[in-house]
Amino acid sequence: MNARGMVRRAGLTLGVCLLAVTAYAQATATQTPAQQTYEPKVGQAGKDVVWVPTSQALVDKMLDMAKVTPQDFVMDLGSGDGRTVITAAKRGATAMGIEYNPEMVELSKKNAATANVTEKATFAKADLFETDLSKATVITMFLLPDINIKLRPKILNLKPGTRVVSNSFTMEDWEADQTETLTGDCTSWCTALLWIVPAKVDGTWSTPQGDLKLTQTFQKLAGTLGSNKVEGKMNGEQITLTAGKTVYTGKVNGTTIQGTVSTGGSWTATKK
Repeated sequence: MNARGMVRRAGLTLGVCLLAVTAYAQATATQTPAQQTYEPKVGQAGKDVVWVPTSQALVDKMLDMAKVTPQDFVMDLGSGDGRTVITAAKRGATAMGIEYNPEMVELSKKNAATANVTEKATFAKADLFETDLSKATVITMFLLPDINIKLRPKILNLKPGTRVVSNSFTMEDWEADQTETLTGDCTSWCTALLWIVPAKVDGTWSTPQGDLKLTQTFQKLAGTLGSNKVEGKMNGEQITLTAGKTVYTGKVNGTTIQGTVSTGGSWTATKK
């Protein structure tokens, strides 16, 4: 082969290689986010908070504290990579993640498919402040305190008995009903806090023992029963009141309360 032929062949080979490289670059550039592998970075910015994943150990602890069962509907606010939703679904619960980042939503769906829980675990690209939480029996979250406070009025209007679990951050003066901290290998974000949405009982109730006047501060109660001072606590729909040495327990059902007295017998109350 002469020199001219060799140059021509080399030029042809180089041209083919350049075309292949260009085609690959164009294909890569036009890939959609769903086709590319998305890898979230710890600390990456989000709409309301940066993303820091909850450790699997604390996810398990949070769901344990909420006593999640297959009868529950769990909503995770700011669901990130979907681990809390997926773990709840593995326990048989129906679970939904609310996440504003669409790439995180798609990643969560893939993770749920890998875990074979897509029938129980769903994810929505949504603003947590605009999301309807009324179906939830359990809410989980890892949000900053100011976000918790913004959500607090909405949470307090949920059905009494709804369980709310937070990774590390409080609801300020709404004290947690239970707090657990992991030890051992956990070095950061190791505390879970549980609240149970209380029934609203503030006001005056008519009872055979006299008027029951209650002032309610979240789950804590104070007031009078007739001429006797009472104090107590709500646990969802369950009410406990102590007047002297007598303890009244019962269940709140809207405008009525029915229960038992430690000295024997039953008691009722009707909202005035």
